[in-house]
Amino acid sequence: MTRPLLSRIAETLYWIGRYIERADDTARLLDVSVHRVLDEPETFRSIFDVLGLRHSASPTAPALIRRLAYDPAEPASIAASVRAARDSARGVREVLSSEVWECLNVTWHQLSGLEALSPHAYLSFVRERAALFFGLADATMSRDDCWRFLVLGRSLERVDMTTRLLAVHLTGDRRLLLQASGADESFTRTHGVNADHVLEFLLLDRLYPRSVVYSLMTAEKCLRALAPATARAGVADPAQAAIGRVRTGLEYADLAELRDRVPELLGTLQEACAAAGEAISQRFFQHREELAWVGA
Repeated sequence: MTRPLLSRIAETLYWIGRYIERADDTARLLDVSVHRVLDEPETFRSIFDVLGLRHSASPTAPALIRRLAYDPAEPASIAASVRAARDSARGVREVLSSEVWECLNVTWHQLSGLEALSPHAYLSFVRERAALFFGLADATMSRDDCWRFLVLGRSLERVDMTTRLLAVHLTGDRRLLLQASGADESFTRTHGVNADHVLEFLLLDRLYPRSVVYSLMTAEKCLRALAPATARAGVADPAQAAIGRVRTGLEYADLAELRDRVPELLGTLQEACAAAGEAISQRFFQHREELAWVGA
């Protein structure tokens, strides 16, 4: 039998999951975009738009990488996200496995020394360490509430970042969407080289772990386990209700009409993520000031 989880610890784990997922997604986006920015200046603005950040009229490639990858003073940067995750983990080491803590600690200390390398090497390192972190969490942590809050944070952040990416690049290069989502190889094995199914894959595929539907299903499972239903009818948990409504709408969407409805669906998903995040905060966490991503 597990002991009740303190609100402070639950909130910290939830945000560690979001921090590491944000670092991973930002690294993926920058890694596939950095080689395009010199030939396609519009890519600069697209990247800032995905992250909900303001930008100058004519940002440069070095400035883009410095701000979004290396700058710890930029809350949305990779460096700031990894630092926040590591600092948060220091306060909840008693509920993390030693391997998970060491992964975060080593990642943070090695990260600053990699700035002299190429952006690709830096971003690849971040992606590999994020995968290692979540892999160690899955392999070494009990499937209790600690693990559930970590995965819940990761899942909601993944939905948020994927919908942002789709919203900005909806009419652009579909292969960029696949590469930034790490889905290019899985997509090719499933659909071949036909890019017509990219939106369907990233939104609706039930087997790909980074798709929107899969992430919503994972978040829903975590919430059901964290707050088992007691009512015989309806859903009392507003976070679970918000996620369940959009997940059901996606799963039963008419594929023939999907492309025409994507802007509407993305807006609905963003609203659902915000509503779920607020409901989770109100139900499980106790703090004076609500945490939120810059530009959210």
